[in-house]
Amino acid sequence: MVTTTAKLTPDEYRDREAIAEIRHEYRDGEIFEMPGGSIDHSSIITDLLLTLGLLLQDTDANLYVSDMRLWIPACNVATYPDVTVVTGDPVLNGNRTDEILNPTLIAEVLSPSTSGYDRGDKFAAYRTIPSFREYLLVRQDRPAIEHYWKIDENRWQLEEIHGLDAIAELHHLPAQLPLAKIYRRVQFEAG
Repeated sequence: MVTTTAKLTPDEYRDREAIAEIRHEYRDGEIFEMPGGSIDHSSIITDLLLTLGLLLQDTDANLYVSDMRLWIPACNVATYPDVTVVTGDPVLNGNRTDEILNPTLIAEVLSPSTSGYDRGDKFAAYRTIPSFREYLLVRQDRPAIEHYWKIDENRWQLEEIHGLDAIAELHHLPAQLPLAKIYRRVQFEAG
């Protein structure tokens, strides 16, 4: 849902966002309210972050949750990924301490209202970031992940991972993600 009619500059957006009670995504002048998540959405994000944190604890990876904003200069977009991993030190946007520029991995937990955008225009915007190498789209309704990783400058590979016994092996970070750990608090309907 668009929440402005007049186009805002990035700085006007940032000023509004600093005092806003709810988060908004910025897309080239327009701001969009970010919907709240379900209990499963929150549980999956928490367990994904915990699992990645344990697997990457002895590396130079830094993990961030959805309150850390990502600025995408090539598209004039600001967004709040569910989970972001930065290899090495985060590169901040100028003197801002609330916007990073250099994700290695981004994970989005899919919601019915955002899944098309997460797979389409948002993924296209993410791909303009030079440091971005790996993308996880995590389902809520069943244990399944769409795992994309960068092969070279213009090509990405997709692997669809299904089932609680499956493991998502990352290609640009030293980690294997057991789906059973990511979905450990989610109760799926039979069938």
